[in-house]
Amino acid sequence: MTKIEKRIAKFRVDKPVEPTPPAPAKAVERSVEERRADVAEYRKDGNKVVWMHEKLERPECLIGSTYKIKTPVSDHAMYVTINDIVLNEGTEHEQRRPFEVFINSKNLDHFQWIVALTRIISAVFRKGGDVTFLVDELKAVFDPRGGYWQPGGKFMPSIIAELGYVIEKHLQTIGLMLRPEMDAHRRKMIDDKREEYQARNKQQDAFSRGHYPDGAQLCAKCSTAAVIMMDGCQTCLNCGDSKCG
Repeated sequence: MTKIEKRIAKFRVDKPVEPTPPAPAKAVERSVEERRADVAEYRKDGNKVVWMHEKLERPECLIGSTYKIKTPVSDHAMYVTINDIVLNEGTEHEQRRPFEVFINSKNLDHFQWIVALTRIISAVFRKGGDVTFLVDELKAVFDPRGGYWQPGGKFMPSIIAELGYVIEKHLQTIGLMLRPEMDAHRRKMIDDKREEYQARNKQQDAFSRGHYPDGAQLCAKCSTAAVIMMDGCQTCLNCGDSKCG
């Protein structure tokens, strides 16, 4: 007991001290697979839809397509093989996705960059997600020594760019990219202009090769020598691009 000898000037009543709640545990970083499982769709049979990601193991058998690239800058052709993996086979979510690419050629001058490029592109394919950006990146590579013309009047700025066109063609085939197509009315108008231009003009052009009228110029949009002047307007007979809209 404590004896108070001085006069009490003021006082207060202390409330019972409540215990301090424990600090919340630090959130543990969840793995990609756990986050993916939260938003995963389910098939009718109750199984989850399999999405492409970097840890998807390579099956023993893949579906492949091989494309030949023959350029005037090399004596030997290049053969590009793109293998696809089939996701969710036999279901409504079935989809083909590119999984790996191989490039073969007798020209050993290109061996190092071929190996490096195939490994990088294959790694991007296996990573999953939107891989269509590879097409634009590859098609934008220009050879400092100059490009070359393909049969039909299409200009190719480099071998790498042609590889981009090959990948684009393959992605269009399996449905990952849409094919640029013109409606029937515009296609008929282009064909009529082509016939009329051929009837009017007979001059020769070193780069036109039969598919389009002689004297056609290079199109900045599709890199094809198919641009003609009709009715005061430059129009491409290949992709339909026109300065007049």
